[in-house]
Amino acid sequence: MQIALFQPDIPQNTGTILRLCACLGLAAHIIEPAGFPVSDRAFRRAGMDYLDHVSIVRHDSWLKFEEWRTGHGYRLLLFTTKAATDYRDFRYQTSDILLFGRESAGVTDAVVEAADARLVIPIKAGLRSLNVAMSAAMAAGEALRQTRNPHV
Repeated sequence: MQIALFQPDIPQNTGTILRLCACLGLAAHIIEPAGFPVSDRAFRRAGMDYLDHVSIVRHDSWLKFEEWRTGHGYRLLLFTTKAATDYRDFRYQTSDILLFGRESAGVTDAVVEAADARLVIPIKAGLRSLNVAMSAAMAAGEALRQTRNPHV
């Protein structure tokens, strides 16, 4: 299981997600350009000393990430508010990549089209979205629950 961030622009969220990856043993991918330098203090503060315990792969562009992903045959699962499939109803595989978009703008149409599945975390009507780090934690929790105990 892996988590990918498409052009993240809030360093605290990225640091928090990388800390999540470290604690759960998930690989992390950052698809550039990011809206902050990896040396950013807020990024380092949110990731704390956990950044030394996570495998982070940086991809120069969406195209480079897609070439890498398709070359390995990984499924790409896009988490978006514009999806119809509830993330709890989807059947995950251990090789899946959970993709989360840029906090300010989501993902491009090319990313939406490339996704093997588009999943939504249902929220109360009238509200826009969850924080991306919270969404990543919820998605990873459900995906790991299913893949670590496939009969549930």
